[in-house]
Amino acid sequence: MESTRQIPSQISTDRYLTFDGIDCAGNARRVMGYIACNVAAQGGDHRFWHYFMAKRTPKSGPAPDDLFLVHSHINQIREFFEQCGDCEALELLLQVEEECC
Repeated sequence: MESTRQIPSQISTDRYLTFDGIDCAGNARRVMGYIACNVAAQGGDHRFWHYFMAKRTPKSGPAPDDLFLVHSHINQIREFFEQCGDCEALELLLQVEEECC
């Protein structure tokens, strides 16, 4: 019996099969960069975001990686990017959520 399955014309990623071709750590690092830029651009008192960014370098214990931090606070990050109107950051966050979380 001949297969009717079509092969996609471009390479796709599927986190359930393999993480090959997915730069989860790099993309999470970029999300953290967007957070830092948006916090700086907003000015004022952003206690949660200063606390959140400080988690990258804790005073004791091991430092969590950026992907863990993004995954743990994905809803707060999404809301922050929406409030900032940062569509590029939101798009990257969605990609990280779909591919890596």
